[in-house]
Amino acid sequence: MKYELYYWPEIQGRGEYVRLALEEAGAAYIDVARGARGTSAMMKMMDAHGGTPPFAPPFLKAGKLVIGQTANILLYLGARHGLAPKTEAGKLWVHQLQLTITDLVTEIHDTHHPLGPSMYYEDQKAPAKKRTAEFWDERVPKYLGYFEELLAGNGGAYVTGRRLTYVDLSLFQIVDGLRYAFPKRMKAFEGNIPGLVDLHDRIAARPNIKAYLESERRIPFNEQGIFRRYKELDN
Repeated sequence: MKYELYYWPEIQGRGEYVRLALEEAGAAYIDVARGARGTSAMMKMMDAHGGTPPFAPPFLKAGKLVIGQTANILLYLGARHGLAPKTEAGKLWVHQLQLTITDLVTEIHDTHHPLGPSMYYEDQKAPAKKRTAEFWDERVPKYLGYFEELLAGNGGAYVTGRRLTYVDLSLFQIVDGLRYAFPKRMKAFEGNIPGLVDLHDRIAARPNIKAYLESERRIPFNEQGIFRRYKELDN
């Protein structure tokens, strides 16, 4: 089965967590909105008046199923491609961790748009500086410290133990994105999370992920996505 992934074509955004899972699994998929008239097709599916239309991208079409929300998509893919534990308790635990990452992604976005996404960044620079300072003083140590402890507690290989899960792939994206958006702050902080840094590097070296990162399928970070580099916020 060839999956159809629907997400904005110019950014990594929340769709990137799904792309990483699909790429690691070697699953056949189409990044629909990056093709001709793909964005129109995506909007049409969201505007459907019957059935179970998705609220917003990303969403995944798998046969007759249309699955929305990043963590929900990964819950589905993880069970089918060996990227999640086999037990119900294990699946729920990994899903819980992904939902925690979802919360972190929202807080990362709010560093540059603390007053809301409908306003331009230039109209909320002062609040963004305040939010970013709080984010690095309090939230980054809390979130990344939590996952660092999980890694150490499970032997340091992967978050849940000896086997890779989609959560590990998502943590790779978190580290990679924070390095892009806040290179100075992240460089100063990485000494506190050696396990996550090592995890990031091992994920990047995995054959399927390495090939993906070097391909045109990997959209470069930019100032339209979740991770945005603004010099005045990285000091």
